[in-house]
Amino acid sequence: MAMEITQILLSAQSPDGQIRTAAEENLKQFQEQNLPHFLLSLSVELSNDQKPPESRRLAGIILKNSLDAKDSIRKEELTQRWVSVISSIKIQIKESLLRTLGSSVPEARHTSSQVIAKVASIEIPRREWQELIGQLLNNMTQQQAPAPLKQATLEALGYICEEVSPQDLEQEQVNAVLTAVVQGMNQTEHNFEVRLAAVRALYNALQFAQTNFENEMERNFIMKVVCETAVSKELEIRQAAFECLVAIASMYYEILEPYMQALFTLTSNAVSGDEEPVALQAVEFWSSVCDEEIELQDEYGGADEGNSSVHSHFIEKALPVLVPMLLETLLKQEEDQDQDDGIWNLSMAGGTCLGLVARTVGDAVVPLVMPFVESNITKSDWRSREAATFAFGSILEGPSLEKLTPLVHAGLDFLLNAMKDQNSHVKDTTAWTLGRIFEILHSTSSAYPVITPANLPRIMSVLLESIRDIPNVAEKVCGAIYFLAQGYEDSGANLSVFTPFLGDIISALLSTADRADTNNSRLRSSAYETLNEIVRSTNISETSNMIAHLLHEIMNRLSRTLELEIVSSDDRERQSDLQALLCGVIQVIVQKLSGSDETKSIILQSADQMMILFLRVFACRSSTVHEEAMLAIGALAYATGPEFAKYMPEFYKYLEMGLQNFEEYQVCSISVGVVGDICRALDERVLPFCDGIMSQLLKDLSNSMLHRSVKPPIFSCFGDIALAIGEHFEKYVPYALPMLEGAAELCAHLDASDEDMLDYGNQLRRGIFEAYSGILQGFKNSKAELMIPYANHLLQFTEVVFRDMNRDEGVTKAAVAAMGDLADTLGPNTKVLFKDCTFYIDFLGECLQSDDDQLKETATWTKGMIARVLVS
Repeated sequence: MAMEITQILLSAQSPDGQIRTAAEENLKQFQEQNLPHFLLSLSVELSNDQKPPESRRLAGIILKNSLDAKDSIRKEELTQRWVSVISSIKIQIKESLLRTLGSSVPEARHTSSQVIAKVASIEIPRREWQELIGQLLNNMTQQQAPAPLKQATLEALGYICEEVSPQDLEQEQVNAVLTAVVQGMNQTEHNFEVRLAAVRALYNALQFAQTNFENEMERNFIMKVVCETAVSKELEIRQAAFECLVAIASMYYEILEPYMQALFTLTSNAVSGDEEPVALQAVEFWSSVCDEEIELQDEYGGADEGNSSVHSHFIEKALPVLVPMLLETLLKQEEDQDQDDGIWNLSMAGGTCLGLVARTVGDAVVPLVMPFVESNITKSDWRSREAATFAFGSILEGPSLEKLTPLVHAGLDFLLNAMKDQNSHVKDTTAWTLGRIFEILHSTSSAYPVITPANLPRIMSVLLESIRDIPNVAEKVCGAIYFLAQGYEDSGANLSVFTPFLGDIISALLSTADRADTNNSRLRSSAYETLNEIVRSTNISETSNMIAHLLHEIMNRLSRTLELEIVSSDDRERQSDLQALLCGVIQVIVQKLSGSDETKSIILQSADQMMILFLRVFACRSSTVHEEAMLAIGALAYATGPEFAKYMPEFYKYLEMGLQNFEEYQVCSISVGVVGDICRALDERVLPFCDGIMSQLLKDLSNSMLHRSVKPPIFSCFGDIALAIGEHFEKYVPYALPMLEGAAELCAHLDASDEDMLDYGNQLRRGIFEAYSGILQGFKNSKAELMIPYANHLLQFTEVVFRDMNRDEGVTKAAVAAMGDLADTLGPNTKVLFKDCTFYIDFLGECLQSDDDQLKETATWTKGMIARVLVS
């Protein structure tokens, strides 16, 4: 029996805190004591049109949240709870939900359609509630079905398609759903809400329609209905129909050929004459086609041979009409588009699509765009000048350096002058375009250099002046300087050309970070990130004094943040953001200075002061700062080596806090990485802290709430610890090795059809092999026999990995190295094992034929180790 809960639900929304808290507690108790009747009572409340809308709304929300959660572990828990509810009550709940679809209250119908989909997502994959689709379709086919019922039913069908996988529905069910949806879209259906729900449902159902799209007659029918719907008189319906076309371009590219002429006309009319939400989707259609063709070119290495049946070259064929259409959109800017980072309008969509077109067809786009650039760049109207600059900046990725370099040389002076334009939009886009030129075309090793000793002084002069411009222009200038510096990274002698400007650049970036004329935190971030890139790209032998001076300046700034007056949460956030940025700069400087013995002394002189600052920053307890400070400490440990031991007693408590912080898993993950840095720095000196560290790492591995991405680094960390403390790792073997074996077992059961899972499986396997390598090397000189019981399992796991075609190169390297470490450490003890399993011969053979020199080197070493064992 359902319980009367109306009053409790209303009280749970009371403005009186005490009443609200008591009601929430009542609901919680009811849920914990009798979940089946709790869910039933909620569904009855939701379905009863006599009840107040407020109590029904909350009933629906609680019901939905009782079936689904964002967190995968919580979601699985809720699924199991539903599964365990007795079927007679589940039937009553489902009947209530289906009844609610006919409610006169729109919100109740909407919530019910969502909850039905949540139940379906649990039951349909388990081959339960198989009658649901039929029940819903019945609502669509019955004579005189009221429009609200049809609308809610279509909405439910759309949500179900969003929630379940294509393999979970039978083809007859898919056919029936598509028929109902397409009928709902028909012009003869006069109700706007029904037609809109039908188009949105089709969008979600498209992924199920593979078989239908393979059938020419069905495909023609679906395409005809979508194209007709795309010219409906209602804006929302047109927009939803174009969204379907965008999805069809992505999912069913290979069937588009017969429809492309009609689709071009449709999209072209929408771009030139329809309202912006529709025009945006029309441009997005062409962006989707570009994405598909770029992917095909990547897959086939850009060669036409053998791929002509798949690659239809739609963009190339449409180029003469498509490019002018996109160029026209660039002139539809909004007055304030530079100020709002989240803004997305037709001009931006057109520029993005033009960039994708350039990547798709390369050089062929240039002659179609340059006349537009040349005719608009000098016009008095700012929109024309901005559009011309945007067009040029958009096509820089794709065409060859040979084609673009002369154009850049011809236009560079013009662009530099445009940084003084009266209009801020023009300056903003010009700075962005300069950044694109430096990012894509500038490299000191290029045969077609765009930056030369002759033009660099003028470029620098303009950038250093323009960085003082309004904040959004200054931010783009920071980006331009960032990419300019990046082009000099790893350039050896060529870097000297850039060195004379570094002092002025650093001063300008520090001043920009301090600007008081903006609340724009992005500008400050951009200034500090650019400063990092400047440090990374400098020639340290020429600039060590400058970088040392910068280190002291940044440390002073970090020290000042600790004295800031914190009155509000905004103050606290500003402080932690600034501290995170400054810790990031210190990390980069420490990494740069530790790269050579001559400059390492600069770090050693400042290490005590740095460490005091980091420890004070930790005391501020902000996770963003915690991450950056941890990374900086990792760099400092690497740079100071054994000297770092003196900081450990004080630092250890913060390290432990980081390792315990499973809620903010990035902090936990970075802390695990820092343990590795410390082990490499301290070797056996880390021993006094290992019990605490190992205990926490093992707890993390057992914690089901910890994000899975942290687990592979923990296994690698076992290897780092074992390598540092050698034979002292013995006491952790009974705990750590079973964890490794369990994780190896888990790898065999990961879903190979899920790309994310494949990636995670590779990270996990790599972490396991790195752990084995470290432990084996740690025991090599004493107590090697401790690893004998685990040798067979390691080889079996290696064989499974060898036979898996989904392994990536990192896993291959780690696996081969671990095999070599096994043979090296255990010697003759592994003779029988290697005689019995000969897969390693093929594995090493594969590695020795690789193009990767490092992998070949590792495989050669491993081959030698195994050969030594076999002759022993």
